[in-house]
Amino acid sequence: MASDTYLIPDLKKGEIHRTEFTVKKSRFITSTARTHGVDEAKAFIDKITKEFSDARHNCFAFNADRPGSSAYVGCSDDGEPHGTAGQPMLNVVLHADVGEVCCVVTRYFGGILLGTGGLVKAYQDSVKMNLDALKTTNMVLMTTCVIEIEHSLITLTQRLIKRLNIVSLNEEYTDKVSYTLDVPKDALAEFKAELESMSSGRASLKILD
Repeated sequence: MASDTYLIPDLKKGEIHRTEFTVKKSRFITSTARTHGVDEAKAFIDKITKEFSDARHNCFAFNADRPGSSAYVGCSDDGEPHGTAGQPMLNVVLHADVGEVCCVVTRYFGGILLGTGGLVKAYQDSVKMNLDALKTTNMVLMTTCVIEIEHSLITLTQRLIKRLNIVSLNEEYTDKVSYTLDVPKDALAEFKAELESMSSGRASLKILD
């Protein structure tokens, strides 16, 4: 059974973790961000490529899913000899025990050829050094659901939501109260049981995903 949590970069939206080192006068600048999904990864790659538009190469590797998964990954050599940048970078990313991560390595050529083996090592070392210094945090897997309760249960429901670290996405007040919630998967069974108990079975719960 898959774990309900995994590690992701401890970076806010738009925040970049950056490291740099030099090999035979070539500068390797690694920029990393948390990217949830392929579209976010591609947007980050475009952002870094524009920032370093004067560089000869902006190679990348990303895993937009949980650690080790190859369902939503991508990489590019961006003009380096085939197989010397993107794939070696991706191998490091997939073995790093962190998910939802995108790394772009910008290379400024220093005038000294590194050779195929030298390039592979330089790009791998760039990503490894960056990820070794990256702060991580737990990603909690959520289940989105909608509940409908009577107005008299608002206070009790809000206390339950707070206690179980549930995220309220939307609230609607009509003759009853409707909440759209992101519930941690490992708390879903407890939430359903307590909601049923305190409402005497009158609350409704519908899972959306």
